[in-house]
Amino acid sequence: MRKLAVFLFSTLLVVGCSSSSDDFTGGGPEPTACSNDGQKQFVLDALYDWYLWNDLLPANIDIADYASPESLVLEVTTTFGPQDALGNPIDRWSSVGSLAADQQYYGEGRYEGFGFSWREEGGDMRMTGVFPGSPADNAGLARGQTVITLNNRTYADIVANEGINTFFDNNATVEFAMRRLDNTTFSEPVTKDIVTITPIPQWRTINIGDGVPPVGYMEFRTFVSTADPVFDQVFADFIAAGVQDVIIDLRYNGGGLVRTAELLGDYLGGFANDGLVFSQTEFNAERAAANNSASFFSRRANSLDITRFIVVASRSTASASELVTNSLIPYADVWIVGDNTYGKPVGQVGFEFCEKILRPTSFRTTNANGDGDYFDGLPVDCAAADVLEVPVGADNDPNIVAAVSISQTGACPVVAVPEFEQAPLMLPEVRYPDARGNTARELAGAY
Repeated sequence: MRKLAVFLFSTLLVVGCSSSSDDFTGGGPEPTACSNDGQKQFVLDALYDWYLWNDLLPANIDIADYASPESLVLEVTTTFGPQDALGNPIDRWSSVGSLAADQQYYGEGRYEGFGFSWREEGGDMRMTGVFPGSPADNAGLARGQTVITLNNRTYADIVANEGINTFFDNNATVEFAMRRLDNTTFSEPVTKDIVTITPIPQWRTINIGDGVPPVGYMEFRTFVSTADPVFDQVFADFIAAGVQDVIIDLRYNGGGLVRTAELLGDYLGGFANDGLVFSQTEFNAERAAANNSASFFSRRANSLDITRFIVVASRSTASASELVTNSLIPYADVWIVGDNTYGKPVGQVGFEFCEKILRPTSFRTTNANGDGDYFDGLPVDCAAADVLEVPVGADNDPNIVAAVSISQTGACPVVAVPEFEQAPLMLPEVRYPDARGNTARELAGAY
């Protein structure tokens, strides 16, 4: 039997095989001997039962029309799922992926890869970050560097052929030819290995001036369980310093565990809003009665007694990051600095089968006011550039300049850092066009 086990906000509600009073009947029987047809039927049955927009699925879908369970969930949800005004699929998240990779990422913040994140800027592939101790870090790759070639091929050539994600999936070792910020170049082979993402790379207090309380700053990379014990130290430090406002840097945070999002909400808003609604979760009509729910703020020992929060965001800020931001809006003075967020007000239910995990989009979330459906992203209040020449969170980071100005004046500065021009940001679905099924890539842009 299968049971509902835990919410995740890539988002994910895991369903495993075991006996429990929480058993449910949806999703169809476990595939027999894990045959290809058995897996496809399992996926299709789960979509009919749990897909948020299951009312849009035709009754006569034939598993024979699809080559694999992976292609079935992709093609069914993009073909029959909801479309936007331009005819593009709204659901960009339903997928089948590796169960082991999911468990490793959510439980340990670990994945197999090279250890970097990137974005396209001016037609070039540029590093937005490199994870400390990763193969990419050991090879000298760093934020702001530009790819010249990968295995002697240009970025444009790879994009025009198999695509950048397929390229990295198919190559265990890649020769990176890179241009540094000072225009010097180098070339190094990088081989995949286990990469550990530090979920909270940095936190500090920013001194404003004599007699003025400092501002707390925390960079938060991904909602995984290894962040949970760090929160208490971060917010204890903020309380000890007497911070007046907090800057939460979520610019590269694509989501993760709902329970970690709820915990962060407790530290940010639990002091003043103990017992009040944090968020509400809604399933499709058939699943609603048994599964719709609300979560509530809970005061922690180190919950902050402040009411203004400044969120640094970008088009990579998604899912659980948006959940926390949206859930604080009814109760606090919340500013979004940087860019609009990605736009993922929905989550997935996870079904374990045949060493894989199916993650159909299965529920939507709203805040206490019932506000959700921000598929175009949560709107920015104070636009600022994410300048790759500047370290994340540095004093001259335009996002930090803007955030500190908001803390001091309660208003967005006209120009945060005039000497920098904002480069065009790529939407996450353009940066990661085939990210489904790769948890690290989807949630942290991690390669």
